Amino acid sequence: MRALATNQISITHLGTALSLLLSLTLSVNAAAGLFDDEEARKEVKNLRAQAEQQNRDNENRFMKLDESIKNIGVIQLLNQIEQQNAELARLRGQIEVLSNQNEQLVKRQKDFYLDIDTRLRKLEGLPPDSAAVPAAGGALVISPPILGTVAPKPATTGVAATIGAAGLSGAVTAAANKEQENKAYDVGSNLFRRGDYVAAIRAFEIFMKDYPASPLVSNAQYWIGICYFNIKDFSNARNTQEALVKNFPDAPKAPDALLAIASLQIEGGDNGSARNTLEDIIARYPSTEAATKARTRLDLLRR
Repeated sequence: MRALATNQISITHLGTALSLLLSLTLSVNAAAGLFDDEEARKEVKNLRAQAEQQNRDNENRFMKLDESIKNIGVIQLLNQIEQQNAELARLRGQIEVLSNQNEQLVKRQKDFYLDIDTRLRKLEGLPPDSAAVPAAGGALVISPPILGTVAPKPATTGVAATIGAAGLSGAVTAAANKEQENKAYDVGSNLFRRGDYVAAIRAFEIFMKDYPASPLVSNAQYWIGICYFNIKDFSNARNTQEALVKNFPDAPKAPDALLAIASLQIEGGDNGSARNTLEDIIARYPSTEAATKARTRLDLLRR
């Protein structure tokens, strides 16, 4: 009996142990299931957060791209403004260089004029610091009704045309040369206006020697002839005008030179030759002012 009781107790204990083991197994399985669900939820949450962040990043990128597209025109405009500013700075630099060169040119012109004036005064035996050259005493001044001329105009030809043709790189040098040429011519013109015909002849002769290719050479020769006429050197006056007509038949002063020759012929009492010269003016230069004056003088000679 005792053994049976003992076996029963053992069986009871074994059942209890089995029950406990089963309960423990179920509890472990339940805990493992709960653990797997929690990890899955965390993973899903992380994936959802990553997706939302990616969406936000994409949206920011699209916004930046849209802004960049809108700013393309502004960027191009800014680039153009920068290029124009650079070009403006370059032009300002060139203007500054040209201004400096112009100041030097003005100084050289003044020195050149003073040198010519000094040379002329030395030729005439005048003191270098003389304020003005006196008129030649007793010189005969030819009035416009006789010769149909006026005092020579200042030389202003060719400077603008030379600058336009030469371009920016050679404009300053070309303008400087042209200005020196005109200044040399104006020395003679100013002396003629002051009535100093001998000095004017010298000045025009220097001009012709220094600038033999100048378009003003024929003008200078014409005024030399007039200067000779005014100092009563009729022989040189006529030779000078005849040389002008021969060497520069198409020059603007050629008709006036013939008119001066006619006046010289009249002054010498050779009215027949004067009529021939006046008719020559009308035939060769019919549309000039000299031809109009020649017709008037022909009428006077025929009366």
